[in-house]
Amino acid sequence: MTEFLDIEGGRIAYDVTGEGSLVVLAPGLADVRGAFRFLAPKLVEAGHRVATVDLRGHGESSTGWSSHSRADTAGDLLALIRHLGGPAVIIGASFSGGSAVIAAAAEPALVSAIVMVDPGTRKAKLKPRDLTLRFVRGMTLIAGALLLRNTALWGRYLRLAYPGVRPADFDDYVRALKANLREPGRMAAAAAMGMSSAADAEARLPGVRCPALVVMGTLDPDFPDPRAEAEAIAAAMPAGVGTIAMIEGGGHYPHAQFPGQVADAALPFLEENAVA
Repeated sequence: MTEFLDIEGGRIAYDVTGEGSLVVLAPGLADVRGAFRFLAPKLVEAGHRVATVDLRGHGESSTGWSSHSRADTAGDLLALIRHLGGPAVIIGASFSGGSAVIAAAAEPALVSAIVMVDPGTRKAKLKPRDLTLRFVRGMTLIAGALLLRNTALWGRYLRLAYPGVRPADFDDYVRALKANLREPGRMAAAAAMGMSSAADAEARLPGVRCPALVVMGTLDPDFPDPRAEAEAIAAAMPAGVGTIAMIEGGGHYPHAQFPGQVADAALPFLEENAVA
């Protein structure tokens, strides 16, 4: 059942399932909390209270927000944790991976650990050799979809971002997602997020003190070298804080593509670091 949290500027939609230590799941831009439809039940079954949240302007959350930075989303996640009674582990995908970093650094008493799934936490530092066909195609589709507010282009990007194995309900999910994005204000929110810099998250990486797990698909088209990106994120945090789990064959959405493998990586981490 969808619940709503009113905060300054609008309201955030979320749902809560299960009992135990709190885990908050946040999707990427131009996605909805249904992205965790396969992973969330596995976390609940393992004994966690799982909250999935729609980002501002997305899903069932309100539109019309004044800004859409990673820091803004971090503030939304911290507000939800306070409302539900933290501390919590934040699992943030893509854009929200950067928000998880900011939240953990800003409010360590509320965030016991973070899991970043194919996260957008660093400004791109590209070299000519990085411009592979897959990477350029992915960035072109993302830019076109957001600049033109074009859901058809976003659908094409998603097909690239789910290489190989796709969920059985992939086509239905994409149709429903595109319908949501066509609602007034939703592609504008995604575009604003896409235009925002990851510099705010990158600056906070050295300030993360809680345990952090980077989960990365080996075939993620958003990064020229997914493993190198994961290693760079871990290296930017204090020694001993960051660990890495690579999902073989995974794209940008391994939590939907290979939820069992992501759960296998995340659950031991949660067992060790979640606070009841």
